[in-house]
Amino acid sequence: MLPPDLRSAEAEALAAIQSALDAGAKGLWSVELRFEGLRLLPLALRLQAGLSSAAPSLRLLCADAGATALAQRDAPDFATRIASLRDQMRLQQADGGSEGVLLLVAPSPADYEEVEQVCALHRGVVLLLNGNLEDAAIGIGSVARERRKGFLSGWQSAYALIPTGDGALRRACPGMWELYRCDADGYRFVCNFDQKPDMEQRALAMAGEAGLGLGANLKVMDAFIEGLRN
Repeated sequence: MLPPDLRSAEAEALAAIQSALDAGAKGLWSVELRFEGLRLLPLALRLQAGLSSAAPSLRLLCADAGATALAQRDAPDFATRIASLRDQMRLQQADGGSEGVLLLVAPSPADYEEVEQVCALHRGVVLLLNGNLEDAAIGIGSVARERRKGFLSGWQSAYALIPTGDGALRRACPGMWELYRCDADGYRFVCNFDQKPDMEQRALAMAGEAGLGLGANLKVMDAFIEGLRN
């Protein structure tokens, strides 16, 4: 079943993150709660507090100094473990690397180089909360392909709750990806996937035995073309 509210989703996310942490002392894990209008910084601070027992040395990293100062103001008890990406890079360069758990809050394509460098010098677990590191402006050349095949393809999903146009995707580590359909009376489970399904896979699962109609096929083709552009 899908969580009925944000706090329930947060509880699921914490349990899933703990499973990811139990899987090993090193790794790149994504955490996604893709709700429109979601206030992300309070969510990140609650996750940091919720993980404080399992990962007492966890450091929360913001993309810039302004967001870092705001987070330190809102969570004074954790202020010494809240920093910016550039702060973390300076620390790693001085110490030759870092260990423990890092929680990166919503880095954008402009932060890609810093995120990559921080991860390269980190010997522990990195959690990426609602990251968006792919840059559509790169195009479909060899640089973009190598970028995806390399660093971006190395992330595993610890937790995901992602609304789609006609339903939702959910994944809670160590479980499978789950697809739900939005009906008039609520969400209904459709099927599981071993890997995150693309739009075509979701459309086929939603269509069931009836198969895709012309409209759905056109949507899938549009999504495929858009993927090539990115």
